[in-house]
Order: sequence, then C-alpha cells, then structure tokens
Amino acid sequence: MTDDHPATAARPLLSVHHLVRHFPTAAGAAVNGASFDVAEGEIVALLGPSGCGKTTTLRLVGGFERPDSGTVLLRGRDITALAPERRGIGFVFQDYALFPHLSVAANVGFGLRGRPASEVRARVAEMLEMVGLANLADRMPHQLSGGQQQRVALARTLALAPPLVLLDEPFSNLDAAMRLETRQEVRALLKRAGSAAILVTHDQEEALALADRVAVMQAGQILQIDAPAAVYRSPTSEFVAGFLGRSNILEGEARGNWAETPLGRVGIDRSAEGHVRLAVRPEQISLSAAEGAGGNGVITGREFRGHDQVYWVRTADIDVMALIGPNDIYPIGTRVRLATSEPVVLLGRG
Repeated sequence: MTDDHPATAARPLLSVHHLVRHFPTAAGAAVNGASFDVAEGEIVALLGPSGCGKTTTLRLVGGFERPDSGTVLLRGRDITALAPERRGIGFVFQDYALFPHLSVAANVGFGLRGRPASEVRARVAEMLEMVGLANLADRMPHQLSGGQQQRVALARTLALAPPLVLLDEPFSNLDAAMRLETRQEVRALLKRAGSAAILVTHDQEEALALADRVAVMQAGQILQIDAPAAVYRSPTSEFVAGFLGRSNILEGEARGNWAETPLGRVGIDRSAEGHVRLAVRPEQISLSAAEGAGGNGVITGREFRGHDQVYWVRTADIDVMALIGPNDIYPIGTRVRLATSEPVVLLGRG
C-alpha cells in the first residue's frame, strides 16, 4: 500500500509542458503533447503498453532526447536544452550499468570523484548502510544477486543527492518473487533519501504498488494521472479501464443514478440519461446460485487461484468476468444470479 501522494507545492519540483517528439521512421508522434508535474519527494509512474511513449518521455526529461517542442522545468529553471550531466537528475538504467571491474564501494563512489577522500568514504558508507549492503562493500558486481545489483545502482545514483531520479523498467531483469520484494525496498529507499522519482513500467501492479501517482499513456499522450486508487476506481476512458486492471465494458440505458444492463439494474457513479457505456470491475460483481431456471447468467468457465476465483459468466448474449472469494464453488453450467456490489463507472454517453 502506498502513502497518500504529497500535496502539490506552489511550484512543483518538475514541470513538463506539452512535450512533442517525432522520429523519422514512425508514422505519428512518439510523444504527443505530454504534460505533468512532479512534487518534491513524489514518485510518479508512467504506465502504458509498449510503444506508448513512456520511455521517450523519460528520456526527454533526462536530456537523452531533445523534444521537437515543449519545455522541461526543474524547480522553475528551464533545462530543456541542457545535456543530461548538467541537469542534476539521477538515472537508474534498466541493466543497472555497474562497472564490472569496480567493487561495490567503488561503484557507489564513482560519481563522487574529485571530492576529498574522507568525504567520499563517509558518503559511500552512508549509502551502503541505507541500501543494506554495508557488508558487501568489497564484492564485485558479478558476485551479487540481481536485487543487490539494483540496490548498488540506486545507491550510486542517490550518493549525489539528486532531487529527481529516473527509473526505466528497473525491475524487468528480476524474477517475479524478487520484483515483489525489491520494489518495496526501492520505494522505501527513495522516500528515505527524499528524492522524487519517475518510474517507467508496463506492469500495472508495479505502478499501483510503488507510485504516489500513476500516469496512464497511450499513443504518446497522458490519458489520466492521479493517485493509484483514483485511477483504478474512476477510469476516465475505456482504455484506462481495460489497461489498469480488468474491466467488463457494458452498454446500458441510464435513468438518473442507475442503468439497465445485461447484469440487470446497476447503480452508476454519476447521473445520466439514455444510452451509456459502463466499466464494471470483476470484483464488483457478486454471484449467487439460482433456483431452477432462475438467475440471469450461466457459468461457462472457472479459474481457481487459491486466494480467489475468476468466473466467466454468459448473460444476455455477452460474457462477463467475476472475481470472488475462494470458498463458493460453482460448476460449469450452473445458473447464477449476477449483481453489482457498488455503483459502477460511467465511461460515456451515446
């Protein structure tokens, strides 16, 4: 679970305004008018499918790409034209980019060269203590696990005390169990260091777990940016509803605060009249066994996942997905009654 995202200050740490970037071989813009702010100490995730522009956006912020138009401001200073090394921004690469011939301590202290030796030693020791690797200072990178290598890369970046750290798919080289453990470590380390961060990921679970705010991208544009719970519970488009978690997209006829749908009458999150499209999360659908020929659906598929179950139900010539607890078992072919547990999201009218 993430903390509530920080209140936006009068002047945010980072302001990105209307970034546009075209590549000669691409049909459209890789980034098409992206705008967002990052507050001091805030973690923002850029989330979207491959090719949506999230990595290009990160590279524009870091100075590894130049925008065709738009601006990047860091604490009110225009850094759009500055080289990466002049921006004061930290970057953790996907492959960690550790120097294989240097020890853990030497890797962490690499960016501190030129400072007094005693200062470097103290800072390296502080960073290794913070990331829990103080006892591995003399190890070489190849002697570390993937999670340990990532912590060394983060310690090297944080040693320079950057106000902002950019992370491009930082967990992609880790197995599933290590990703789960490491992402919480990384979040805690960033919060402890007081650095803000922009995280690029295509993993929705990762974005929800690690970020204070999530920006969902498609075709170079930011479709929605908000706290993870707000984006999940109140998607503003069918794409966001389908990409961030799973949703059943239903059509219905609205009458004020409810609508007639293939699930029956359901509450909706805001008043409407006429034909509407709705997003219903699988966990918002409840199932109960129906007597005889009653009910409004038939079980067509089931996936038991230990802590919960996914059911596919045929109702009114469409298939819907329901997510329920592990204890109520419905064999294939069982007639059931479908209902919703709370108002569902109105995506649009007409």
